[in-house]
Amino acid sequence: MNTAPGIPAAIQQLVQFFETLSVQDLPRLHTLYAADARFKDPFNDVKGCPAIEEVFRHMFDSLDTPHFIVTGQVAQDLQCFLLWEFRFRFRRFDTQTWQTVRGSTHLVFNANGQVELHRDYWDAAEELYEKLPLLASLMRWLKRRARG
Repeated sequence: MNTAPGIPAAIQQLVQFFETLSVQDLPRLHTLYAADARFKDPFNDVKGCPAIEEVFRHMFDSLDTPHFIVTGQVAQDLQCFLLWEFRFRFRRFDTQTWQTVRGSTHLVFNANGQVELHRDYWDAAEELYEKLPLLASLMRWLKRRARG
């Protein structure tokens, strides 16, 4: 792995930030992300630290005990891929059952070690919709229909 100087430390700082993230930590995003950073996932495509902070604030408002576990990483130059598990409980449904979403994040850092691009990849249908009580049966039916 050929990684730019300072980037391994920035990656480790970001991993630690996400694995211990709480709503009180959200203002620290401004130190880890460039002011005009872009964040994209299956539900959001926003630019700038205030908008990124709002995405994570909404996560804490909508879910019970959300947290990330980084399970792997690959870095080269100013880029990194993180593999992760996102664990949470739904607030509006059965709050006793832990849910797990598995995905990955593509990060691009600037020369100062700040994130310029944060792009999450995960299957919203399999990892989320199929776990919602009202959508689960519909998603199973759609899968059967798609298979022929």
